Amino acid sequence: MIGAVMSASFMSLHRCYQRSALLFAARRLLSSSSVSAPPLHRRLLLYLTQRFYDVEMVLSWRSQRKRMGIDKKNAYYGYTEKYHGPDLAAAFYILSMKGGFRYVGQSEWFHTDRRGKFNWDFLSHKDTQLQDINMSHTLINYRGLENLEGQRSLRTLSLQGCLEVDDWFLARLHIFQDSLEELDISHCPRITSGGLAGLRNLKGLKRLDVSSLPNISSPGLVVILLEEMLPQCQITANGYNFSLRREGEVEREEHMQGQR
Repeated sequence: MIGAVMSASFMSLHRCYQRSALLFAARRLLSSSSVSAPPLHRRLLLYLTQRFYDVEMVLSWRSQRKRMGIDKKNAYYGYTEKYHGPDLAAAFYILSMKGGFRYVGQSEWFHTDRRGKFNWDFLSHKDTQLQDINMSHTLINYRGLENLEGQRSLRTLSLQGCLEVDDWFLARLHIFQDSLEELDISHCPRITSGGLAGLRNLKGLKRLDVSSLPNISSPGLVVILLEEMLPQCQITANGYNFSLRREGEVEREEHMQGQR
């Protein structure tokens, strides 16, 4: 009996709230109809402002999703290394990123085709180090270097046109300082002049390509500093205005005279 009374009271209270809500909505409708609408340009501005924040939020969400996807691709292949060893794990990572490589003492290159398919025969070279790696135009980043850290026989590394190669990436290349002889970091848009200083540990480097790096300021001076930092290395720096190189030489001479 008491439950029925309470239920009836609750239903009555609920109907009361509904009536109040409808009355409030009706009053707002009447009051809004009596007031003249804002000018067209104000309504258009309000509409564009609302859509701008919506688009900005969508773009931010897409950027975050893209970043998460790139980091996932460059994740550490610990499971593969545990069961197949570091060399096969490194090889599988490279092929998964649509890159290519060659084993020590081998002439055959393993790489992916246009559809991302590759030959699984690389599995027959267990416990064989990688000598040459080509990751040009891939999404390799500094996290992915962890998959290559055990390659102590690496001689050449090509990173041409890699959008995710940055100063942090260059700073981690010291793990190959005892073997790396050739490095191509041309056309990498995120590399700056400061990041190139991280190459000073690669004392065995014989060839370095730093062509067409858009974020390099005073490229002439940078090339001269690289030649001093790596005296045994042949520096290739195409894609820069010659006048900028001459400007760098002048800046260097003025700096040397100032020290005297």
